[in-house]
Amino acid sequence: MSNSDQLPSSFRDPSGQLFTRDKVLYRQINNTYKEHYEKLINSGLYDELVSKNLLIPHKEVDVEPFVPEKAYKTIKPKPISFISYPYEWSFSQLKDAALTTLKIQKIALEHDMILKDASAYNIQFYKNKPVLIDTLSFETYKEGTPWVSYRQFCQHFLSPLALMHYCDIRLVDLFKVHIDGIPLDLASKLLPSSSKLRFSILSHIHLHAKSQKYYSKTKKDPDNSEESSNKSENKVSKKNMSRFSLKGLIDSLESAVKKLGWDPGKTAWSNYYEKETGEEYIEDKKAQVEKMLNSTPTGTIWDIGANTGLFSEIASKNDNNNEVISMDLDPACVEINYLETKDKIDNILPLIVDFTNPSPAIGWDNKERMSIFERGPADTALALALIHHLAIGNNVPFHRLAEFFHRIGKHLIIEFVPKDDVQVKRLLKSREDIFEEYTKEEFEKHFNNYFEIKEMVNISNSKRILYLMEAKPI
Repeated sequence: MSNSDQLPSSFRDPSGQLFTRDKVLYRQINNTYKEHYEKLINSGLYDELVSKNLLIPHKEVDVEPFVPEKAYKTIKPKPISFISYPYEWSFSQLKDAALTTLKIQKIALEHDMILKDASAYNIQFYKNKPVLIDTLSFETYKEGTPWVSYRQFCQHFLSPLALMHYCDIRLVDLFKVHIDGIPLDLASKLLPSSSKLRFSILSHIHLHAKSQKYYSKTKKDPDNSEESSNKSENKVSKKNMSRFSLKGLIDSLESAVKKLGWDPGKTAWSNYYEKETGEEYIEDKKAQVEKMLNSTPTGTIWDIGANTGLFSEIASKNDNNNEVISMDLDPACVEINYLETKDKIDNILPLIVDFTNPSPAIGWDNKERMSIFERGPADTALALALIHHLAIGNNVPFHRLAEFFHRIGKHLIIEFVPKDDVQVKRLLKSREDIFEEYTKEEFEKHFNNYFEIKEMVNISNSKRILYLMEAKPI
């Protein structure tokens, strides 16, 4: 009997569900969604969105559905090799995802359909471009009805973008607490008074939040809870809205998003390679990394602590033509990385990930959104100029680091930075040196427990050592 499992993130949608069978992803379409699916296909909307790379394509297949008694069809979507989440995106990634959602909505309306979902989680980056992955997000448009996903769009896109624009880029982390998007009343409280001078923010966030609060103040729902908020939205959604007004709403949201921006500027890490390293060191390191990468099998590469993506780009162009997940904790580095690659390199995905506090599993039963580890392991992990930050900057002992890297990568290219390196000396300037075991010998001893060291080379104009390792079966 084949192995079949429903995806934990797919249980909420009554229109269908995602499931895997023998490790292949399928989507069941329920009978309740039959009319809307046929409209999507027969109206030409599906073909147009797929041709413009706005919707992930699928094939109808003769595969037993997950729940046969409810099923209309089973489809096989084109797989996305790595799933990412909004709290891992840079400002411009979230902005591009928002504009893509609105562009899809505009095209849908031309085919007399409308998005019933405007969740940021329905967008993924495929070939470094945002694309809608939820085929069941559309329903037939009825004249006079409002956009039921208006509040969801504001919570998933406009609120976080406005908070990052006006307040602090790190507020995107609120997504980890509020999986259904940043509540409008919270965004309104956090935004400065000056944001009300921009009409689009005033109307779509501040006044929108105020109207939610007004409609939720009933004898039945005095607590202004999420359930109450949903009921208030339903009350508002009963109001008629002409097609012309709906188009105006979408245009207004699009204008609001386009006017929001964030300048990454210069941080301690965004210009690291310009200031802190010599040209001879960089050129030799690039050559050695490229050589080692060509010795590893084709597959996914996780570049951990990627900075602005210098070595991610090398990895993306090597002989194996790998997909590179380029991760760094600095939002400025990830923003620069994304802006420099999005129109040039289609196999790099920059993400904000702090591996000292990595993306957790969240949502219902901690299974709706996967942890970063559940999305691995990588075929090859890159850890360049990183080990000293983890071992000295964060007090993580070598045996824990070796275990950690074994968990995330089948192959490992790692750079050991010795204690007499200028960067390590800088880390130790403001603290006591309690790291007696921070030596090359101790590093190799502990990593040998988890990896076979295939190659090691000294990098020119430094005392740093580059290692190529292969994970041992544990």
